Parts: sequence; C-alpha cells; structure tokens
Amino acid sequence: MKVSYIQTLLHWENREKNLEHFGALIQSIKEETQLIVLPEMFTTGFSMNPKKNAESANGITLKWMLQKAKEKNAVICGSVAVKDRENYFNRLFWVQPNGEFFTYNKRHLFSMGQEHEHFKAGAKKLIAQLGEWKVCPLVCYDLRFPVWSRNKFRIKKSAEGAWDYDVLIYVANWPEARVYPWKQLLIARAIENQCYVIGVNRIGKDGNGISHAGESLVIDPKGTILSKANYNQECIETITLDKLALDEFRTAFPVGRDADEFSV
Repeated sequence: MKVSYIQTLLHWENREKNLEHFGALIQSIKEETQLIVLPEMFTTGFSMNPKKNAESANGITLKWMLQKAKEKNAVICGSVAVKDRENYFNRLFWVQPNGEFFTYNKRHLFSMGQEHEHFKAGAKKLIAQLGEWKVCPLVCYDLRFPVWSRNKFRIKKSAEGAWDYDVLIYVANWPEARVYPWKQLLIARAIENQCYVIGVNRIGKDGNGISHAGESLVIDPKGTILSKANYNQECIETITLDKLALDEFRTAFPVGRDADEFSV
C-alpha cells in the first residue's frame, strides 16, 4: 500500500486558507497513492474555540475531503472540530473515493490545554478497511495511552489475519517542546502492536505561540524508521508499506499469543 503524508504549517483559525493550502499540496502528489494523511485539526490548528471554528457533522471540510478523495482516487484522513447535535468533537474523518466515510472522535482530550472543557471525548475506535489492510486512525494525545491502541491478537485465526489492525495512524498537533517523547512513543506503539505506525504532525507556531517541529514518521513493526520528515520543514512523502513482510514477521515472531487479555 502506498501512503502519502503531508507535514506543513497551519493557518490559525482560517478554514478557507487551510483548505486552499492543502488542496494545492494534495494536487502536487503526482505518484499513485492509496491513502493521504493530514494533521490534527488541519483546518484551524489546535484551537479551543469551537464556537467559532466547529463545522456541522456534514460541513464544508467533509465535502472538500470527499471531492479530493474522488479526484485523487485515494482515502484522505485528518481531524476537524465538529459540532454534532449539542456537543463539540475533535473528529477524524476517514473519507473514501467512492463517497463513503467513517469517523473517529478523539478519546483522550488534552486536559493541560483545556481540550476537555470544550470538546466531548469519543468512546469507540475505528478500524477501517483499505484493500487487504486494516487501519486504526487515532488523534494526537491518544498516543500516550497504549491500552486504548492495543492491537489484539485472535489466536483462533491464522497468523496473518489474527490482529485487529495492520497500520496505526496518529494525526497530531504535537508541540516541539515534547518532540522527543513523540518519536519514542511512536516507535513503541509499532513494536508492541507489531504493526506499521504513521505519525503526522504539523510545523510552525500556532495562535497561542506554541511551536511545532513536525518530525512526522513512518515506522515498521520492528521499530525501524522508514520515513522521517525534515525538522520544522514542509514535507510531502509517499512510502510503500509491505503487507507480505508484515505477515511474515508476525508469523515468525507471534508475540501476540502471549499477551494479556483485557478490554476497555
């Protein structure tokens, strides 16, 4: 599977400018790709002003994503501030080129940034199917909570199909001050879950003066970094993930069958 990720600056609370910017970056991807990953809250930055910024559940950005997914014949995912009924959510959209879409509401809200005071936490993971791949997309602060992302091994199935997912994605607005934990935690999630991990972060200062350095990564199930975006630079990378190599590694080293059983 070919995956493209976009690491770039975000224009603070300016949906129109961000959509124009990402539209141009997506259009610049010339090689074939099946999945395009954008950062967290890619239309506004990590703003705690949902009354100003949040869209309806079927709003402008979702329509834009549906259009871009069709144009590029690729899935597009990223999160947006959304108002659904009376609640605000940091909602990730998984948008397919056939017009179908699925959603995941960020579960772990960043209380040190008062996110929990403005948004409602999600309660259900999303496992999306993309060809032969199963993908679990999560959002930023979720990275610090490995129980939520734990990849369960179903021992009664074949080794290849025994896992909940094959690729774990984190879309983020992760500050530069904590970029070292960002990288180490992404590597840990890949190793412990025997999966590919994709972490896509923004760059530049946000409206609160917080700096973000990017350091977007793609990591294989052994913890090897396959792709790393340049520090604090705009970057578009396309990388191929190898399903056969993943299945062979899981078969040769099936640690999942010794894992503790639990549910969240």
